Amino acid sequence: MRLDDQRESDYIEDRRHQGGYGGGGNLSMGTLMMLWPLLRPLLRTKFGWMLIAGGAALYMMGINPLAFLGGNVASSTRTVNKAAEDKQARFISKVLASTEDTWTALLPHYGLRYKKPKVVLFRGFTRSACGAASAQTGPFYCPADEKIYLDLSFFDELAHRFGAPGDFAQAYVLAHEVGHHIQKLTGVLDKVQRAQRRMSKKEANALQVRVELQADCYAGIWGHYANKQRLLEPGDVEEAMRAAAAIGDDTLQRKTQGYVRPDTFTHGSARQRAEWFMRGYQTGDMRACDTFR
Repeated sequence: MRLDDQRESDYIEDRRHQGGYGGGGNLSMGTLMMLWPLLRPLLRTKFGWMLIAGGAALYMMGINPLAFLGGNVASSTRTVNKAAEDKQARFISKVLASTEDTWTALLPHYGLRYKKPKVVLFRGFTRSACGAASAQTGPFYCPADEKIYLDLSFFDELAHRFGAPGDFAQAYVLAHEVGHHIQKLTGVLDKVQRAQRRMSKKEANALQVRVELQADCYAGIWGHYANKQRLLEPGDVEEAMRAAAAIGDDTLQRKTQGYVRPDTFTHGSARQRAEWFMRGYQTGDMRACDTFR
């Protein structure tokens, strides 16, 4: 992408210095509250105090002690290249600014006003109004606080684990989450959540697939207008298509369990995700993104 001369967004909330990887920052109050259920029983025994002291020592050395616990709260240790990560954060900020410009100009044509979401950058874990956010959960949009939560290490996984490298692949991921914010503004998310409460698990999953595919289509709409502004380079769209296919439910299930169960899909197949992104990209029209018909 050609973003060198583009502005950065003012809607970045950088919590990386608070994060769960330790080293270079103090634990936030929110993090301490999240850890309290783990710490409270340890405070009752001498051995527990020894574990806490050992964990504090690891933290001071830049090692996340929660990595040894496993599960969603824990996050694996990693070496942070601060200069490279800061460059990536600036890139995300510029992509966010581009989505702001696109949707601010576009939504009034559909009788809506754009309200900008914030992107929360964090390391390891943090808190959201939708619960704990960790590196393992991947990027997500929380409608309760209208924020997008993103651990930049996800993009390393996207490139190396899922085989979808490239800056536009990263931009597509962010634009997809912004697509969920558009759904919040249009009222789609509220309607879907109310309907899902009355459904079976299988039916709720099928409805969630439609939500995710529409967000892919909205990401394509942003790509349509970014291309008109000459921000895209040759190969960018192909990067987004590879990323969409790489995180399709069928692709992920084959990798993790060796077989595919369509009734458990929550995001759509690789083919569906790529097709809906391209529909938005080719038309630039929200009316083409009705996945609920």
